[in-house]
This record gives sequence, C-alpha cells and structure tokens, in this order.
Amino acid sequence: MSDATRPEGVASAHSDADGILIVRVFDAPRELVFKAWTEGPRFAEWFGEHGSEIPLDKVDMDPRPGGEWHATMYHGPDRTEIPFYGEFLEVVEPERIVMTIRLQGSELDGTTDEVFTVVLRDLGGGRTEMTFTQRGGNLPADEYSRAMRGSLIFFERLQEHLKTRHD
Repeated sequence: MSDATRPEGVASAHSDADGILIVRVFDAPRELVFKAWTEGPRFAEWFGEHGSEIPLDKVDMDPRPGGEWHATMYHGPDRTEIPFYGEFLEVVEPERIVMTIRLQGSELDGTTDEVFTVVLRDLGGGRTEMTFTQRGGNLPADEYSRAMRGSLIFFERLQEHLKTRHD
C-alpha cells in the first residue's frame, strides 16, 4: 500500500497468501484500545464496515483463554445477517489478544479458524500502536487483500469510537 493511499494513522498494511499485517497508531490510551477489543458493547460500536451494525443483544465476549465470543452483524440496506464467532486463545491485559474468528454458516464453518493477533504498544502521550495480524491460510491471496481493505475500514471506525470514549 503506497503512502498516498494509506489511511491516516496506518503505519503499514500488507496482505499475501498467508494473511494480513496492519500496523496502526490510535490517539487513545492502550487500556482503552484493549477494552474496545474485549468488551462487547465497545466491540459492537466499531467492528464492521460503514453501513453495518451489531446490536448489543447480538454480541457476547468472554475475554479469557478458552472463552468464546459471538457477534452478529447486520449489513447494508437489506440488513444481511453475518454471524461471527470464535475463541480467545490468549489475553494479556492490556497488551495482547489472540482470538480465532469464523464466519458462521460459511463453507469454513466448523472446520478451520482464522487467527487474529492484536499487540498493543503504549507510545506515551495517550497514543497506542496496534500490530494486527490475521493468519490461517484458509483464504486465497485475493481474499486476504479484500479482508485487509475491510480491516482498514474497521480500524477507522475504531479510531472514531475511541475519540468519543474516554473511560
């Protein structure tokens, strides 16, 4: 991704046949970014593209190793239902989260996981660097490229969420 097309706050973004790597800086304390990934009501505010919604009664997170998470997104004018679920593999507050993700009802449902790894580094001054990876090798390279573009939108929404939350 060239500097000209890189969204503000994104230090780097790359996808290939193995997955996605995005490094992004948020204007928010590390603890708040961590909560946005691990608390259902916060997660529901930003996870998804513009025009999508996760109702609070459709998200549940148990952020501990072995804990499960579920989120049902409604997207677009026809409110297409997209149910996601997975498991937390590692949770080190406030610096690291490793979680699986599956798209319920897809051809991959119940057979393979994609793994999100989120590493948060305190930059001082209320800023946090997030290194996000998605691995699994379950998608073709062009799908990882598309998923990376979607993730960049998700993270723009995360920055907007973080601007309005200070607790």
